[in-house]
Amino acid sequence: MFIDSVKLDISSGNGGKGAVSFRREKHVLLGGPDGGDGGNGGDVYFICDNNMHTLLNYKGKKELRAKNGSDGEKRNKNGKKGENLELKVPQGTQIIDCESGKILLDLKTEGQRELFLKGGLGGKGNTHFKSSTNQVPEYAQKGLKGIKKTVRLELKLIADIGLVAFPNAGKSTLISTISNAKPEIANYEFTTLTPKLGLVKVGEYDSFVMADIPGIIKGASDGKGLGIRFLKHIERTNFLLFLLDISRDLSLKEQFEILKKELKNFSLELSKKEFAVLISKADLLDDEYFKSKFEAEKEGLDELLNEAKFILLHSSLKKEGLDELKFKLFENLNKN
Repeated sequence: MFIDSVKLDISSGNGGKGAVSFRREKHVLLGGPDGGDGGNGGDVYFICDNNMHTLLNYKGKKELRAKNGSDGEKRNKNGKKGENLELKVPQGTQIIDCESGKILLDLKTEGQRELFLKGGLGGKGNTHFKSSTNQVPEYAQKGLKGIKKTVRLELKLIADIGLVAFPNAGKSTLISTISNAKPEIANYEFTTLTPKLGLVKVGEYDSFVMADIPGIIKGASDGKGLGIRFLKHIERTNFLLFLLDISRDLSLKEQFEILKKELKNFSLELSKKEFAVLISKADLLDDEYFKSKFEAEKEGLDELLNEAKFILLHSSLKKEGLDELKFKLFENLNKN
């Protein structure tokens, strides 16, 4: 199951109490205070782990706490520090404060380990409060409380290229053909129900990562279809690839304009990313109907050339245009 958003109450541990104690030993006439300090509460850390691909581990959990520090003991024995809470999350996870909406942490790098909440300090035992005027201190400090925050964990996949298209436009077929991703492929809309990442190799030594998200339809920003919930997974991409489908009733230009509008409704920044256009199912041009339809729409495509970095025809069925596509995408990535 792909879970990309969870809400949690997270707390660091409380500090342990300092001890009130006095030496009581045989043959020692004046036993002074010997209360130990309380242990510090456990800290909370977030760790970026590339072996995780979803926030499923946190589904159904409401509150997570680090351990409290132990209380101090007699004979100047300090309490143990509370056990830290280490929360592993996938690469691309943001920790967002539910109250302010502020991004508190952004975990992008494998192995990244960030201190999130510091545990409460342990209280000092009565040993610390002995003085010339107070030889028998009968008090000690309580430990400080830990910190509690209500946060939202948001996973945003990290990729170089983001695929944008209507449902059943050939995204899954494309990414399965040019990368190591193995998405479900079928002849019905919304076969892609969750985002997928694929590693695309370019030549022998180079590669880039492509992200496939569920198809977008007109009115997605108003909640139609699967909505635009998954568009956050291409927000981090450097480059967008619009996949336009020759076989749809809508013209290629209309498809592009609708997709671009839905992106803009979701995020102005996302809609301003550099992009290219790939026209899918080019094998249909062997049919006279689709050939004449495409010829009639060429003029609209020429207008796109002012914005798009390139426009290519492609057929996953015939495996045509794949190498050219990979090299052009890689070339544009290296320009950024």
